[in-house]
Amino acid sequence: MRLTTKGRFAVTAMLDLAMNAQGNAVKLNAISERQSISLSYLEQLFSKLRRAGLVESIRGPGGGYILGRPADSINIAQIITAAEDRLDATLCSGQENCHGGARCLTHNLWENLNHTINSYLSSVTLAGLLEQEQSKQSEQTVTLTHIY
Repeated sequence: MRLTTKGRFAVTAMLDLAMNAQGNAVKLNAISERQSISLSYLEQLFSKLRRAGLVESIRGPGGGYILGRPADSINIAQIITAAEDRLDATLCSGQENCHGGARCLTHNLWENLNHTINSYLSSVTLAGLLEQEQSKQSEQTVTLTHIY
């Protein structure tokens, strides 16, 4: 499986953007500080995310990035695909030439895994992750309030 740091960081950065945009552009250096992701790495990721139409850049004072579409129309598979180019568990990138130019014995297993992972990641939206995170933060706030 080639889910690398790029894909993980892209999802994290997009969730941070969705959480902090609130009608305003978010600067990459702010995401970098909050998520401990290097600014140059974020610049590379956001270039890919912009090309995929997932974010838009705003220039000038108060500039930064905003979501390119509503959070409920962006799914996690789209974010990872934009960052990684392809999420694939097969050794042959689906070419069926994984065993000396022929299909390997376990090719169908890895293809099915690809479909299962893609189906799951496609079913999870950025808005859904945002709701989960906000709910978790609300629960933590309530717990802290009861402690004090």
